[in-house]
Amino acid sequence: MTGDVVHSDVPRRLDALGWSAWHRRVILALGITWILDGLEASLVANLAPTLRDPRTLGLTATQIGLASSIYLVGQVAGALVFGYLTDRRGRKRLFLVTLALYLVSTALGGLSPNFAVFVVLRFFAGAGIGGEYAAINSAIDELVPARIRGRIDLGINGSYWLGVAFGAGVTLVVLDPGLVPIELGWRLVFGLGATFGLAILVIRRHVPESPRWLLMRGRADEASATMEVIERHALPADAVRVAHEPVAVRVVHALSIREIVHTLFVRYRRRAVLCFVLMFSQAFLYNAIFFSYGLILERFHHVPANRVGLYIVPLALGNFLGPLLLGRHFDEWGRRRMIPLTYAGAGLLLLASGLLFASGQLTALTQTLAWSVVFFVGSAAASSAYLTVSELFPVHLRGIAIAVFYAFGTLVGAGAPLLFGALIDAGKPHVLVSGYAVVTVLMLVAAVVARVLGVDAERRPLEELAVH
Repeated sequence: MTGDVVHSDVPRRLDALGWSAWHRRVILALGITWILDGLEASLVANLAPTLRDPRTLGLTATQIGLASSIYLVGQVAGALVFGYLTDRRGRKRLFLVTLALYLVSTALGGLSPNFAVFVVLRFFAGAGIGGEYAAINSAIDELVPARIRGRIDLGINGSYWLGVAFGAGVTLVVLDPGLVPIELGWRLVFGLGATFGLAILVIRRHVPESPRWLLMRGRADEASATMEVIERHALPADAVRVAHEPVAVRVVHALSIREIVHTLFVRYRRRAVLCFVLMFSQAFLYNAIFFSYGLILERFHHVPANRVGLYIVPLALGNFLGPLLLGRHFDEWGRRRMIPLTYAGAGLLLLASGLLFASGQLTALTQTLAWSVVFFVGSAAASSAYLTVSELFPVHLRGIAIAVFYAFGTLVGAGAPLLFGALIDAGKPHVLVSGYAVVTVLMLVAAVVARVLGVDAERRPLEELAVH
């Protein structure tokens, strides 16, 4: 350690590692967050009608809506609080705490005796998931080799939809009163989420602290020792150790809120503008469709309410496959090419599907298939927004940066369901298409911003990105 700088070869050793079974275990242990969030969203969405039954909690529609809003508030609060703490206290400590908070709150949620207890526990479950995003995305980017960071990030983010599809399938069984008594079924739904989280918590205990975070704290010896452990698991037994040139890492201990704000929005203001635009537009795209698709299927395609859930399968499939199949191109063709392409492509495809809908050429099935195509591209775009935030800011404020932009996207995107609900109530397809046109404009603006302000981050070490 020399003054305020640590010289270490650990970052280059991390990026030089080949993809291994150790990396796959880390991705399973950490990336499961997205599946958990998708599972949670799907379970609760499908559980809503059951919670209105007097044999369960007997909630009103207003109370169910309030509980969902409180969960959202919890996510935002959790992201900000735990994002700040993950930069101060470390990735490992926080990704254990946030998962434990989620599983305890979810398990107790299934034992709620009344609405008041239920809504408080929904807040803390949301806080756990919101905190997960900051701690997990920070740790993953700091452990994955730079040359494949894009495809890994996108694939993990897209796995949210595996949770959505799994949750939809589970509720078809657990919430069927012919198979499980209704008094028990809704409690089992929450128990399932908690059990899933507990299994992952056991695996996650073996994931090491980020060596990059340790270096940033000036703990060079500990970072080197952790790197030795990682190499023992990730390198073949007969691998030849190659010497790597040390890099300089600035030591940062604790930043004040004022210093964090200055660094994010003054020193990195171009990147902040880029991240705000990407997060806002993708959140609006998703919330515009996902929270209103059931209403559209019922109102315009006359799909029975109890069959709407079946249409989520092709939607989830398109959302999952998009980042998985397109992700490698973000590393090969570059961020400044692929991010604009996916944002513009998703916006134009949405408008095209809207025009077909307005002209009466779509059935319930073809409407859903059209949305699946939109989200095949749109899911890759949305995932790239999270990738952009997580790789463009320094280690010492990566967690809080993810939290801030995630919270912003979550809050501003919440206006989309209200807008599209009003458009659907108008009962006229061409009015709804005008809303799609607004979303298309937002996505096209984001594509231009990504091209102008974007950073060629593909295959570049995080330390190199942080100094530019």
